[in-house]
Amino acid sequence: MQLSSVVDRLDEELRTADYADVDASANGLQVGPDEAEIERAAFAVDGVRETVDRAIEADADLLVVHHGLSWGGFDRVTGRTYDRIAPLIENDLALYVSHLPLDGHPELGNAAGVADLLALENRSPFGDHGPEHVGQRGTAADPYAPADLRDRLETNLETGGQPVQHLDFGPDAIEDVAIVTGSGTDWLDEAVAAGADALVTGEGKGKVYHEAREAGIHVFLAGHYATETFGVRSLQEFVEEWGLETTYLEAPTGL
Repeated sequence: MQLSSVVDRLDEELRTADYADVDASANGLQVGPDEAEIERAAFAVDGVRETVDRAIEADADLLVVHHGLSWGGFDRVTGRTYDRIAPLIENDLALYVSHLPLDGHPELGNAAGVADLLALENRSPFGDHGPEHVGQRGTAADPYAPADLRDRLETNLETGGQPVQHLDFGPDAIEDVAIVTGSGTDWLDEAVAAGADALVTGEGKGKVYHEAREAGIHVFLAGHYATETFGVRSLQEFVEEWGLETTYLEAPTGL
């Protein structure tokens, strides 16, 4: 399958162009020729030396990641940037990136994956980011006890052995859940305004403790990496339907 066809299909499904003005990431094809034959694709959360090397070992022609290499462009291709880009070019390994488009996709996205894990119903977009959304909100058919929701996340996410942190300031029964994966505590006020009982995200900032306490809302910090494995795994299944061989590269950080 031609690389350009893979890129066009992914860009269309993920609405890559719609996020061009709201995402610092250069989404889409970041490294690669205009045309190349793709037989094997590897998928990973982070486009880093470890996953690049492992994709090369797997004889992949394409590496698809959530966190890529270009965040507002390069001033110089030296040091760490060179060390990551050089193996891609030397081994004819293309790199495709989807950051915020993959966070907010209603079916394939990271927040959608967390919502699936929690079996949330009545879902709607959440997490305003300019004209787009980067998360989801939904309701639990059977309200969660706070400890049960934490345990469900901790048991099912790739946390690298780290516990899920829980700021236990909300109601005894959690029904309405807002989700922004990765670093999502900036959307706490939106969650409170929406009437959510809990915000599920990856990592937090120091100020969120008192903000959550004063607002009376639960916050679950399940790890940046752990909450963002869903999107690339969904893309792997999506691409497999096109007849490509695929592999998923686990590289949990515990963060």
